[in-house]
Amino acid sequence: MRGHAALLSALVERWRPETHTFHLPVGEVTVTLEDVSYILGLPINGEAVTGRSDSSHQFLVENCIACFGREPGPEDHVLGKVNLAWVRRCRDTEPCDTQESVERYVRAHIFCVLGTVVFPDKSTTLLNSKFLPLLRDFHRISEYSWGQPVWRTYTDRCVVLHDTTVKRWTTH
Repeated sequence: MRGHAALLSALVERWRPETHTFHLPVGEVTVTLEDVSYILGLPINGEAVTGRSDSSHQFLVENCIACFGREPGPEDHVLGKVNLAWVRRCRDTEPCDTQESVERYVRAHIFCVLGTVVFPDKSTTLLNSKFLPLLRDFHRISEYSWGQPVWRTYTDRCVVLHDTTVKRWTTH
């Protein structure tokens, strides 16, 4: 946020981690589903984003071939997760000279964004393959409600952290 240091500093000062809200002169403000949609540009209407956790080699390979047109090597995956560097190599080596090649490039890019920005986990090098089936049909990708699970993840974390804080306050 270059050029907005004062604004960012003011917001940080007004953030209350115990309630996950900003305390402003006009009252408390929280992050809403519409905020997630506007800030991240993710649709909030559409089919639910769900994925089955399947760590089988067959599931991973079939979906990688369907999405990226190639099979990951043994060093490119582990327990249902795909190596981020491999997906980036798939993306970066696509010639983008045909519609199919462009679609593979876009799928790889979306998968990288899903695994590193939208639904990150503790790993910084592996992406969960459970989202690959959602990317197989290129023309249906935009029909999913990608903003819903992002907002839900945020609010669930807030509730857990708030409940933990409240329990800590009430037991002492």
